[in-house]
Amino acid sequence: MTDNAPGGDRRPALARCVALPPAAFVATHWGRAPLLSRAKELANPDGFTDLLSPADADELLSRRGLRTPFLRVAKDGQVLPAGRFTGGGGAGAEVGDQVLDERILDLYADGATLVLQGLHRNWPPLIDFTRELGTSLRQPLQVNAYLTPAGNQGFATHYDTHDVFVLQVDGSKHWRIHEPVLADPLERQPWGGRADEVSATAAGPPALDVTLEPGDALYLPRGWLHSAQAQHGSSLHLTVGVRALTRYALVETLLGLAAEDPRLRAALPFGLDLAEPAQIGPELTETVEALRDWLDRADPVAVAAKLRERVWSAARPAPIRPLAQADAIAGLDADSRLAPRGGLNWQLGPAGPDEPDRVELRLFDRTITFPGQCALALRAFLDGGVSRVGDLPGLDDDADRILLARRLLREAVAVPA
Repeated sequence: MTDNAPGGDRRPALARCVALPPAAFVATHWGRAPLLSRAKELANPDGFTDLLSPADADELLSRRGLRTPFLRVAKDGQVLPAGRFTGGGGAGAEVGDQVLDERILDLYADGATLVLQGLHRNWPPLIDFTRELGTSLRQPLQVNAYLTPAGNQGFATHYDTHDVFVLQVDGSKHWRIHEPVLADPLERQPWGGRADEVSATAAGPPALDVTLEPGDALYLPRGWLHSAQAQHGSSLHLTVGVRALTRYALVETLLGLAAEDPRLRAALPFGLDLAEPAQIGPELTETVEALRDWLDRADPVAVAAKLRERVWSAARPAPIRPLAQADAIAGLDADSRLAPRGGLNWQLGPAGPDEPDRVELRLFDRTITFPGQCALALRAFLDGGVSRVGDLPGLDDDADRILLARRLLREAVAVPA
């Protein structure tokens, strides 16, 4: 569970977003239909200010040296050029794209919406919250914050290509939700390509017409049209975007692996008229046959390995403290206690036929090899069964255990408990 602030909300992250048990939410709403959860249903009297308050947003905009692309500014449905609100960082900061607070003030006072992006990477309470929610959903997540002045609307009606949890932090915002013009759109199918359909549908009666108050939450599956307008005061809400893993991701992976097939790498005949269906037809038939033959032999192990690279790299594990980590390495002994790095995806297995006496630990960004006798200790530690260095099983003595523990700390696999 998260511990985002002193006295903060310690409930499971998903329970803060939906007023249904997880199984019921998945069965009736996940990827299917919107869900409105009021603050009273969520038992959420303090709302979401422990995650990001208006004062926190002000600090990010003024005192944290924020740079693009961690801020977007939108007005009248258009994203403004970054040059309208960024400039040099001054002496000692040799950058030219730092957010300038006085320009932000001018734009915000004139009705612009401020979008703080990538908060799952730079704001500690949201780093923790997002990691926990991502672990529950087993999906890559992103978090943005939207600050909208009273009576204004940052974006026209549109749809997202990812699912969204909307968490109303401060003020109120009126949402109009319409059914999709394209069900389950992929990332390569943004709403701009269907702008006329979106506008026509938005002119009709909405499927959901609600005003979110502090502590309320709204789940929207990808593809559902939406627009939102701040009411009598300014509004701050968070959007947690859930990057959908689709069957098309399997198709993309299979096509990437299909490059191994010589028949599919073969050049088309010299002089072929690509605009002539009669000439393309025989080549298409042969290509489809070759692809079908290859797909019949597709190796699930190879497909899983490619998907692992794609998914694991989209969600970083918990941050580490480099200085504290270095001190822990220096002071390590058999009584030291360690824990696996939070949110770390890993696989442990044989290193391969060329290294029969070694094991591989596959991580989101690299693969580490260890002597085979470390396998038992590695699995016991990573599964959470052992925390004291001197209790690591399968090794001859404490010197070997300390050596392994030091390596795990250095590789940022373990952290001081």
